[in-house]
Amino acid sequence: MRPPPRPRTPPSARPSAPPAEPRAEPAPRAPAAPRTGERDTSRRGSASAPPVRRRASREEVVPAPPRVPGPPPRGAGPVPRPPTGPVGVVSHGMADRLAEREAMRRHRVLRRVVLWTVAAVATAGIVWAALFSPLLGLDPDDVRVSGEGTVVDPAEVTAVAARSQGVPLPRLDTVAMRDEVLGLNGVRDVTIRRAWPHGLVLRLTSREPVAAVPVDDGFALLDAEGVRVRTDDAEPEGLPVVDVPLDDEGAVALAAALVVLNALPADLHAEVAEVSARTRDTVEMRLRDGALVVWGGGGDVALKVRVLQTLRALPENADVTVFDVSVPTTPVTR
Repeated sequence: MRPPPRPRTPPSARPSAPPAEPRAEPAPRAPAAPRTGERDTSRRGSASAPPVRRRASREEVVPAPPRVPGPPPRGAGPVPRPPTGPVGVVSHGMADRLAEREAMRRHRVLRRVVLWTVAAVATAGIVWAALFSPLLGLDPDDVRVSGEGTVVDPAEVTAVAARSQGVPLPRLDTVAMRDEVLGLNGVRDVTIRRAWPHGLVLRLTSREPVAAVPVDDGFALLDAEGVRVRTDDAEPEGLPVVDVPLDDEGAVALAAALVVLNALPADLHAEVAEVSARTRDTVEMRLRDGALVVWGGGGDVALKVRVLQTLRALPENADVTVFDVSVPTTPVTR
């Protein structure tokens, strides 16, 4: 079943709404103060006059619109970009220090250049004075020769050195000079020493003759090595005469005779008047007192010398004319 309908209330019986409050009138807006450069329009019109639009004065700076970069023209290179990153800021103190450091660096470079230049000039001067100037030139009057012996002529040695007169000593070719001196007759060896500032000292080792060999034009003087030193017309005094032919066949016999003469003591060598040899094992010596010494070969030289000196010193051998020491262990006298 439906519920019974509600009874309707007539309009007159409804409660009426409360009366609305009257709205407040808005307060009139105060006129704004005139700006600088604007004229007061209140004098010309009332407050209800429409506002006048002002124009920009000449004193106002109107900012320019921002410039938008356009695309680069054709054919132009790449547009450089502004550097990025922090921009260095150098104080005045740092700038002064950098300038001072740069000045010191330039000073060091300049000093090195000056020092090297001075050193180069000094070196060039020394080289010129030593190698090309006459300050150290050879003076023949300052050449000293020693060791010429009885065969070498010192004047010939000095003449060889004088060919280099005026040549600075550092540039002097002593090797070539030595070869020239060795080519002189009777010179066995030579040493050359510079005597600053202008001289030379030449020390010779001469070939002293130890025997004379008869030849067609006189007597050939031979040294201990069999080298012909010079030739004399007459028989030299104090040298034994070696009766050995100067040819290939007599070379061995001559060498044996010279070995014997070189081995003799000075006192016994002075008593030898003549030496003969047909082979290297048949060497004989004739002493100045007329005694004959049969020496034999070139072996046991020291023993033969002692045996010969002992035999000659014995009183009972005063009249002996032959001393055979070819076999020194069993000598024979007669």
